[in-house]
Parts: sequence; structure tokens; C-alpha cells
Amino acid sequence: MSGRILILGIGNPLMGDEGVGVRVAEALMRDYTPSDDVEILDAGTMGLGMMGLFRERDLVIVVDAVDHTGHEPGTVVIMTPEELAPTQVLHSLHDLRLVNVLEAASLTGIQPDVICVGVQVTRIEPWVTSLTPAVDASLPAAVSAVLDLLSSREVELVPAPNASVDASVIESIRTRAEIPASPGPRDPDTPGARCADE
Repeated sequence: MSGRILILGIGNPLMGDEGVGVRVAEALMRDYTPSDDVEILDAGTMGLGMMGLFRERDLVIVVDAVDHTGHEPGTVVIMTPEELAPTQVLHSLHDLRLVNVLEAASLTGIQPDVICVGVQVTRIEPWVTSLTPAVDASLPAAVSAVLDLLSSREVELVPAPNASVDASVIESIRTRAEIPASPGPRDPDTPGARCADE
């Protein structure tokens, strides 16, 4: 039984690398067909507005930008919400950390399992819509990390018929197979495109 699973991309795509969580969610929505028990959403920077999204979920996978992890830019790390808290990128005193949103949700009886996929940023820049090269190159590894977390729960997403070349690159990362020869917009051999536990 796969349960009710939410994949949530968090971030501001107008702040450079801060938008990486949203970009991962977009890649998953573009290149994969979720099962009936899986929903993929771009949550932007919703704060407490996310609480309602957690209702009646068994598992929430949150993808977000992180900083000060001690890893190189573009490194993908798997974290608990508590581990994410000191590394989460905040822009003002009004921003809430994910762990605070979960604490508020728990007061209303909403308590899903939550796993975080963090991507170490290079820099955050206001009014920049592109990712830095290291973070952009890490997108296949971040998507692969989400797919692996789903697979550990016996849930598989099927590549969409019109999937981009990244989908085949991601499957190569997951299976350790040879990278397809087809040219693509990102080079998976760029140093940033890796998981921290590899």
C-alpha cells in the first residue's frame, strides 16, 4: 500500500538558486506520470499556507534550497525537517521554517511523515530567474533522490511519453547505467550533480 504521498517543491524562482525546489517539482510534473496516490505541487513560499496541503497525507517529500551545509554547491542531501531547519534559506524575519509549519500542523492533528531533499545553493540573487551552473546540473540528481525515496516506499513514477532527455539521464543515475549519448541541456558529469551519500 503506497499511501497518500505529496511531493512539494518549495522556493522562489525569482531568487536564483532559491528556486531549485520549484524546478525539481516542475521536472517531475513534466517528465513523470504520478500514480493516483501521488501528488506533485509547486508550493512557492507559502509558509503556514502549506498546512492544509499536509492534511490526510501519509508521506510528504519536501524539496528545497539549503545553505551552510558544508557541502559543495549542487550537492543533494536527504534530511529530516529538524536537520533542514538551520540550513533553510530565509529572506526575512517573517519567513517560517518548515519545522515550524509542521509544529503548527501537529496542533491540529496533522502529522504526516516528512522527508526533505535539500540542494546546496551557490548563491541567492534577487530578480534572477536562472539557477547557477552547479545547481542547475544537480537537477537530475535531485529528481533521482525523490524517485529513490518513493521507490523505498514501493512507489514508482512512470516516465511520461513526452519526457525530456533528462528523464533518461535520471534513470541512468538511479540504475548506474551508461549515460545516454543524446545531447541534453545539462551535463550529469558536472561535479555538482551528485548525492552527498555517494
